[in-house]
Formats: sequence, structure tokens, C-alpha cells
Amino acid sequence: MNRKLRMGMVGGGRDAFIGAVHRMAALMDGRIELVCGAFSRTRQKSRESGRDLFLASDRVYGTYREMLRKEARLPDGQRMDFVSIVTPNNMHYPVAMAALDAGFHVVCDKPMTTSMDEAVNLARKVKRSGLLFCLTHNYTGYPMVREARALVAHGRIGAVRRVVVEYPQGWLATRLEASGQKQAAWRTDPKRAGDTCCMGDIGSHCANLAEYIAGQRISAVCAALHTFVKGRLLDDDASALLRFDGGATGVLWASQIAVGEENGLNIRVYGEEGSLAWRQEEPNTLHALWPDRPAERRRTAMPGPGKEAAAATRLPAGHPEGYVEAFANIYDAFAGDLAKRLEDKPAHEAADYPSVQDGLRGMAFLDAVLTSARQKEKWVELKTE
Repeated sequence: MNRKLRMGMVGGGRDAFIGAVHRMAALMDGRIELVCGAFSRTRQKSRESGRDLFLASDRVYGTYREMLRKEARLPDGQRMDFVSIVTPNNMHYPVAMAALDAGFHVVCDKPMTTSMDEAVNLARKVKRSGLLFCLTHNYTGYPMVREARALVAHGRIGAVRRVVVEYPQGWLATRLEASGQKQAAWRTDPKRAGDTCCMGDIGSHCANLAEYIAGQRISAVCAALHTFVKGRLLDDDASALLRFDGGATGVLWASQIAVGEENGLNIRVYGEEGSLAWRQEEPNTLHALWPDRPAERRRTAMPGPGKEAAAATRLPAGHPEGYVEAFANIYDAFAGDLAKRLEDKPAHEAADYPSVQDGLRGMAFLDAVLTSARQKEKWVELKTE
């Protein structure tokens, strides 16, 4: 393609965390440019955010509906190609549906929606529209995560028996939302976050990562949600036993009140013939353990990892492939598919980015967790329809 893909953004204005991450990731490989946005719930803050980003004033909008309407009227050589949704959870569904109605492809932060009904409707809408939809479960973009997935898929550790995945954080160990801190305020507000805070915010990453590496789908959960901080309206600590459709079992723990923890996502996968372990805080290393030979320490950009990891690697050995680079791998794969679509070429069938179906499965997982946590019969099967 002889031009950059044009991105519009909804949300992600001043003081937003994830919007800036999306912009850095999207622009990293030089295939995408930001051309417009509706960055805030207030027109003035959206304008100020647009100025911060050096956008033309007539491409900075007061509402997402105004943006979609006016962008759709622009000629092919000017209007945006896709929209990136980086709002609080409650706005993912209405913005995505409106964007698809207007004929725009969509990149959306997770979780995809705040309810199972919304997720089903959105998945059906994407299928009917024929448009591309990418969900930014960014941790699947790390080179050593892709190496782990490849090792499992190629049978190197044998049949997977057990998955243990954890995501401890400590930032919500006190009632930070009462101080007006923006990120804490919306994540703990049921009107904006949905019915779950901890499990929806970070536990959903655990579930997605477990399925991605293990190559099996979670089929049932036995879950518990806890709220330890007095006055908080949603869960700040969550755990679940997992059953997978390929016969594996698992344990998932997510917490935002684990004092002293930073961003400790980690996963261990135990097979019949070997085991794998990866930590997000040391992302360039994958440990492979064997019953009959020394343990391996596989490293990004070093000899050993396969083509899947190499394709996701940008930097020489010894340079950390970090959070933004992993995010960028998701955007890059989406951009590759979208460029082919715009040139009327077949999309890459093996393009490695989360789809609307991953979003649907994520909401099915959260729905099952909430059901399990609220009833005495604890094991609940996941249902995607």
C-alpha cells in the first residue's frame, strides 16, 4: 500500500493512560497515522487534546457520533480508515456499533462490552458487516508469549495438563477512587466498568493469555470475587478454577490489592513432557523445564526461539521487548489485514491479533465468573450464545 492507514480515536484525551499507549503502539511501525478524534466527553477537552496532538481543528470532534458522521462524508483520500476505541468499558459497545454502522473498521480496547448480550450483538454485527474488528489483548503480542504458544502447538511439551495464571497488582490496596484519581474512579464504578472491576480489568487478560498459549478454550469456571476495601462497589480480588475443552485444568488469580505488586502477570503451563513459564515483568525470557535434561532459558532475539517469536521481535538481543512493542504487534497485524482489504487483496488467514470472537469468549468468561460467584452451585459452563 502506498500510503499510511488513517486512524481516528474515541477517548484517550488529556490525563488518559491507555489512549497514549494505543497511539504509541499504532504509530510505531510507520504504517498508521492519527488523523482525527473525539477525545473526551466534553467538547472543550477534546479540542485541547487535539491541539496537544497537533491535529487540524476541523478533524477534532465534540462527540463520537459527530466524528463518524463527518468522517464518512469526506472523500476516500481524506477520511479515516478505522476507529480506535479507548474509552471506559461502558462506551465500547455503542461506539463500536455506531462505527460499524458508518462503515468503519474497528480496534477496541478490552473487555469488548459490559454484558454478554452486547457481546453477542456486536459479534453478529461484525459478521454481517464484513468489516475488520481487533480487540487489544496486548499481552499476546510479546515475542516469548508467541514462542510459548508455538512450543505448545508443535507438541514440544506434550498434551497440556495444567495452566496456572496470575495477575497481581497493588495499586488499589486503598480506596484510591475516593481521591479523584481518574483511572481508579472509572474502574471501580459499575456504571462505567460494568459488573466487575478486578476480573474484568486484569482477570480477562489472564483468561485470554491462558487460552492463547494452551491452545484450548476455557469450558467451565468455579469462581469467587472479593471486595476487601471498605466502601468499594466492585471486586478488587478474584480467583477461579478452570476447566479447558482439551482436558486441561487451571487456576486463575487476579488481584488489585496485593500490596507491593506492580504488574505481575505470569503464566505457567504444564504438559506431559515439559513445562513453560513466562513473566510480564521479565518479558524477554521464557523458561522451558524438562524431566530429563537441563532447563532452558529462551531469550528474545537469541538463537533458539522460532519464527513466531522472531516475527514479533524488533530489537537486538538484550534490549527488552516491552509493553508498547507488544501492543504494536497487535496493531501491526491488524494494519496488515486492513491494507490488504483496502487493496482488495485476500487477508492473511494466520494474522495474529485478537478478533471479535476473542471478545465474545472474554465476555462469556466474565459472565460465567459472575454467575459462579453469586450462586451455591459453583461450576458454570461458558456459553457464547
